[in-house]
Amino acid sequence: MQPTPTTKTSAPTHDAGLTAQNENVYDMVVFCHLRWDFVYQRPQHLISRMAKDQKILLIEEPWFREQEEGSRLTKVNDNLHVLQPNVRYIEDIETVLAQYTGKKVATGWFYSASFVPLLSYFEFNTIVYDCMDELTLFKNAPEKLVEQERYLMANASVVFTGGKSLYESKAQHHDNVHCFPSSVDQEHFAKAQNGIAIPHDIANIQGPIAGYFGVIDERLNLQLINEVALLKPDMSFVMIGPLAKIGEHDLPRQHNIHYLGMKDYKELPGYLKAFSVAMMPFALNDATKYISPTKTLEYMAAGKPMVSTAIKDVVRDYSGCVEIVESAQEFSAAIDKLIAAAPDVLLEAEYANILKNTSWNATADRMKVLIKSAV
Repeated sequence: MQPTPTTKTSAPTHDAGLTAQNENVYDMVVFCHLRWDFVYQRPQHLISRMAKDQKILLIEEPWFREQEEGSRLTKVNDNLHVLQPNVRYIEDIETVLAQYTGKKVATGWFYSASFVPLLSYFEFNTIVYDCMDELTLFKNAPEKLVEQERYLMANASVVFTGGKSLYESKAQHHDNVHCFPSSVDQEHFAKAQNGIAIPHDIANIQGPIAGYFGVIDERLNLQLINEVALLKPDMSFVMIGPLAKIGEHDLPRQHNIHYLGMKDYKELPGYLKAFSVAMMPFALNDATKYISPTKTLEYMAAGKPMVSTAIKDVVRDYSGCVEIVESAQEFSAAIDKLIAAAPDVLLEAEYANILKNTSWNATADRMKVLIKSAV
């Protein structure tokens, strides 16, 4: 389960009247382990684009709330609705679904295999598995998730993966797997390079700033962040994003480490503008074994020099323009190098060459073609 969101990515409306009587015809049903109002990432980018010409119901993980009666349906726009089933057991979801959608739906799109019990409820023409993370390796992952994913893979018409390492893993178990690394909304993040305002809560932090945005969880090397902050007391380290699966007591607390909380997607370019260096201080563990960080390209679009730990897909694809480090000392030295080199014309040219070949629009369009051929 994901934590209750505190900041929304859009201004949807809640409408108890959106019931089967007038809203039950959907072209696609999406099953997602991430809350729509959580950090704006791959599901939001892709599904919002798919909804431009299809009517979509996105179903989040069941969320039992004793203080509320009934489930919650959020209307993001006319073509995209988000359902939060308020049920105690997954078996109760079928009762909830009967209020909102028919059983015959053209496409079922899965982000998590934990929803496979619902395969027997729906009659899909095509089943898509967009594997953005190896969820079976995440902290507190249910043991049965491995078996559920095996079942989903056996029934999927087409499988997409969020990176090359994931592709290499899943291609061993399915004959129609396609690699779609995380892309970027270049125009949005390039705003960091123009005259937009820097938000007050980061403008008041002494620079230079090494910044990170994203979920703060077991995938981050918190000890490394602490050690680098100690090595560079005159530099500020800014962490932007919500906590997940860890608590406040797990966070390093040096005077120059600042936690600004979760921010709206539309605000991120302003925060990026304040970064002197963008960082990806990931731990090297099971949870990061297959990741391909979306923020790599977002940092690039903002024109920020980057330092990262040795995540396999980052090393493989971006080692020519990202400083790869293994220790706090290397991290500190890389920050000094990047700040001294800015602005770097060669780095900007390399970024431009990489970015011209990717966009979420192009990714969504290619996926649509593959889905049609899978039918």
